[in-house]
Amino acid sequence: MMRQYELVERVKRYNPNADEALLNRAYVYAMKAHGSQKRASGDPYMSHPLEVAAILTELRLDDATIVAAVLHDTIEDTEATREEIDTLFGHEIGALVEGLTKIKKLDLVSKKAAQAENLRKLLLAIADDVRVLLVKLADRLHNMRTLHYVPVEKRTRIAEETLDIYAPLAGRMGMQEMREELEDLAFRHFSPEAHAMISARLDEISERSGPVIEEIEKELATKLAQYGMKADVKGRRKRAYSIWKKMERKSVSFEQLSDIFGFRVIVPDVAACYAVLGIVHTTWPSVPGRFKDYISTPKQNDYRSLHTTIIGPGRQRVELQIRTQDQDRINEYGIAAHALYKDNRASDKSALARESRAYEWLRRTVETLAEGDSPEEFLEHTKLELFHDQVFCFTPKGRLIALPRGATPIDFAYAVHTDVGNTAVGCKVNGRIVPLLSELHNGDEVEISRAPGQVPPAAWESIVVTGKARAAIRRATRAAVRKQYAGLGRQIVERAFERGKKAYSDEKLKAALPRLARTSLDDVLAAVGRGEIFSGDVVKAVYPDYKDEKVTGVEANRTEGGWFGLKKAEGLVFKVPGAAPRTAPSIPIRGLNGDLPVRFAPNGGAVPGDRIVGILTPGEGITIYPIQSPALTAFDDQPDRWLDVRWDIDEAVPQRFPAQLSLTVINEPGTLAQIAQIIGDNDGNIDSISVTGRGAADFREITIDVEVWNLKHLNGIMNQLKQRPVVSSVRRVNG
Repeated sequence: MMRQYELVERVKRYNPNADEALLNRAYVYAMKAHGSQKRASGDPYMSHPLEVAAILTELRLDDATIVAAVLHDTIEDTEATREEIDTLFGHEIGALVEGLTKIKKLDLVSKKAAQAENLRKLLLAIADDVRVLLVKLADRLHNMRTLHYVPVEKRTRIAEETLDIYAPLAGRMGMQEMREELEDLAFRHFSPEAHAMISARLDEISERSGPVIEEIEKELATKLAQYGMKADVKGRRKRAYSIWKKMERKSVSFEQLSDIFGFRVIVPDVAACYAVLGIVHTTWPSVPGRFKDYISTPKQNDYRSLHTTIIGPGRQRVELQIRTQDQDRINEYGIAAHALYKDNRASDKSALARESRAYEWLRRTVETLAEGDSPEEFLEHTKLELFHDQVFCFTPKGRLIALPRGATPIDFAYAVHTDVGNTAVGCKVNGRIVPLLSELHNGDEVEISRAPGQVPPAAWESIVVTGKARAAIRRATRAAVRKQYAGLGRQIVERAFERGKKAYSDEKLKAALPRLARTSLDDVLAAVGRGEIFSGDVVKAVYPDYKDEKVTGVEANRTEGGWFGLKKAEGLVFKVPGAAPRTAPSIPIRGLNGDLPVRFAPNGGAVPGDRIVGILTPGEGITIYPIQSPALTAFDDQPDRWLDVRWDIDEAVPQRFPAQLSLTVINEPGTLAQIAQIIGDNDGNIDSISVTGRGAADFREITIDVEVWNLKHLNGIMNQLKQRPVVSSVRRVNG
C-alpha cells in the first residue's frame, strides 16, 4: 500500500506548489475512517482510494481532485459526513466527494431501464464538474485491475458494463490510454477464451517481429533526420480487444490483419507534421484510402493527428500516426490534459468549455435530458453518441458537421437543426440530387431541401444512426399522431355540445379539466379522439346537470341491401334514403392519407359510394365499415363508439381504397392468370391473394384484396369477372 509521503511526492513531481498539508490531512482522515475494512482481495480497504489517487497523479490532476480520490468512499462506506468533509477540506472537495457518493449508490445493473437511469444521473453529476468523471473512471480502472478477486458470477456483468459505458465514455472524453486499458481488462473477463487466444498470437508475433519493428523505427528516424526533421519514432503493438473488434467488424481472420503494429512520429509543431507526411509519402508508396487528417478536422473528443499507411521498409505495411507533443498528450489523456487542471483553475468552467470539444459534447448530451425521453430512449441515444467513428461533411456555407460513420442526409439535417430535419424532403450531395437514405462520406457537401409543415415519416427512425435524429423523429411522430387525435377529438366534442344544445368554448372546457383528470385542453381532446374519454362525459364535466339521451338499442333493420329507418348512436342520426335529415354535421373521411387517424374494416374495407359508419376504437382512431357490414352487430350495445361519417374525396387527388372479393372458380391451369389479367386491365390493384380448396377437386375458393377508386369501379371489375367461364361466382366480402 502506498505510503503517505509517496502520495505527496507523486503530486509534487508535476506540481511543486501542491498543498502538502492538505494531502497529508486527507490521507490521515481516510486511513482513520476506513480503519480495519478489507477488500475482496484481503488487502486493507485504504489501498483502493490510494491507487485511485495514484492513477490520477499520472494524469497530473489538481490537489482537489487527488484529495477527492482519497476520500471518495468515506461518505458511502464509513461514518464520515458531507458536513464534516466541508469543514475539514472545504466546500469544493466536499461537493466532489458527495457527487461520487451519489454515483456509487447507483451502480449500474443489467436491467436496461435501471442502467439508463443511472447513466442519466452520472452524466448530470459530471456535467456540473467533469472532475467527478475523472475520479469515477480511475475508480473503475482500479476495480477492473483487481476484478479477478470478485466472485465469478459478478465479473461478466461488471465487464459488460465497463465495455458499454465507462470505456466509451473515457474515449469520448479523449482519454484513449484509459479507454484501451478498460476495454482490454473487460475483454479479459467478458470473453476469456478469445482474449487468451489473441494475446498468445500477439506475443508470438511480437517475439518474431521484434527485429523488424526496430528496423522500421530506425529507418524512419534516419530518413527524417536526413531532411533535418527532429522526430521521435515509436512502435507500439495494438491491444487484444482492438484486434478482436477489427476481426469482428471486418469479418477477417487474425492472419489477414496487416496493421497489428502502429508507429507514432512525434514532432515539435504542426508544420512539422505535414513536412513529415510529405517526406514519408515521397519515400515510400502510400496505401490508397488510408490517409486521414484529424489535425485540420479534429474528432469531437479533441483527437488531433495525421494517419497514413505506407508500404515501408522491407515491403512491410506500416501504419503511421504523425502528431505534435501537445497533440500526443491530449490524445492520450484527453480532457485531463488541459491546462485548466495543471494551473489549478478548476472553478473556471468557461475556460474548460473553450479548450475542450469533448466537454461541449457532454453538455449537449445532458441537454437531451430536458427532452423528456424515457430512460430507455436516453440510454439508446447516449450509446449511439458514445460508439462511432466519424465522417466530416459540410453545409453549402462551409459549416463542418461531424457525423457517425454510416450516417445519412437525414442525420445531417438533424445535426444542423431539429427543424431542418423535421421539414426535410430531399437533398443534394456534392451538387447531385440523391435519396435521403444515401450514406454520406468524408468531405461531402450536403444541401437539404425543406417543405414547411412536413412531418418526418415514422420509418425514418429505423434508418438514421444518430441518437439526436432518432429521438427527434420519435417526438415529431408522437406529436403528429397526438395532433390527429386531438383534431378528431375536437370534432367529436363540438358535435356533442351541439346536439346537447350546450354552448362550447375552450375556456369552459379548460375550467373543467380537474373533473376530467387531465392537465391540458389537448390532453382531453386527444383522449376523446383515442376513445379513452367519451364525449358525453366531457359535456357533463362542463355542465354537471347535462343528461345524455342515448339510445342503447338498434332502431333499424339491416338487410343485404342496407338500413331502413334511423339509427341513433351517440345522439347522431344516420341519414338513409327516405329518412329524416341529420341533426349534426358528419365527420369527413378522406382515406388513409387524410388528417384523421383512420383505418378501414380489416375484412372487406370500404370504398367511396358505400354508405359508411365509423367505429371509434380506443388507441386506434376510427375504423370505417360499410353500413351493411355484419361486423357492426358487435357494436350494437356500445352506442358511444358510433360516429356519423361521410366521404370527402378530392377528385383532383385520386386515391385507391380497399375492398375484398371472394370468387369460386374452376380448378384448371390459367384460371388465376385470367383473373389477374381482368383486374389489371380494369385498373385495379391486387394487394394479396389466397387460394383454398372447396371440398370438390374441381373448384377453388379465391380471396382477393383489391384496391379500387370507388364503388362504380369495383362493380365494373366484378361484372367483368362474372363473364369469364372459369368463374362460377363473385361476391364482395363485407367484414
